[in-house]
Amino acid sequence: MRKIAKILLPAIILLTGLNVAAREVNGVSLDEQHTLAGQQLQLNGAGIRTKFVFDIYVGALYLPTKTTDAKQAIAMPGPKQVLMHILYDELSKEKLTDGWTAGFENNLKGKELEALKPRLAEFNQLFSSVKKGDQILLDYLPATGTQVTINKQPKGSVPGEDFNQALLKVWLGDEPADSDLKAAMLRVK
Repeated sequence: MRKIAKILLPAIILLTGLNVAAREVNGVSLDEQHTLAGQQLQLNGAGIRTKFVFDIYVGALYLPTKTTDAKQAIAMPGPKQVLMHILYDELSKEKLTDGWTAGFENNLKGKELEALKPRLAEFNQLFSSVKKGDQILLDYLPATGTQVTINKQPKGSVPGEDFNQALLKVWLGDEPADSDLKAAMLRVK
């Protein structure tokens, strides 16, 4: 009986630990950490993107190390991930791509914006309409760039750390899409 207890006890502790290692935001379970490109990422923060009175998506930011500083999060080297779990009935491709474009235009100026416009157009082509329950992953892999995955289906990638940093400004920049979501992703609220 003691041999069985010695075997089962660590398994029970391990399984219990796995259940504790998740956070829930508006019914969406988010892992506290996961591995991307061989590196352990931490859930930095998560919240809900709202527009008017509607919940649009749960947004989660995963980084190599946690931070409450937006500039540090944007400049941090290594893999990163933004997870978007759609809460709204349907978001058209046009709404998504208009959002990306507005986010870039609100947070980038002059030559920086002009230099990224061709890659932003390439990025926008990777999207299609999404529905409630769909999941978008925006993974930054230093050797590849920003990889877009929708419902576990890779859609393509856009090269450049500069592009990923500009994309992160959509959430973390001086003019974020949603200031409450920015605060939640940075755990400053």
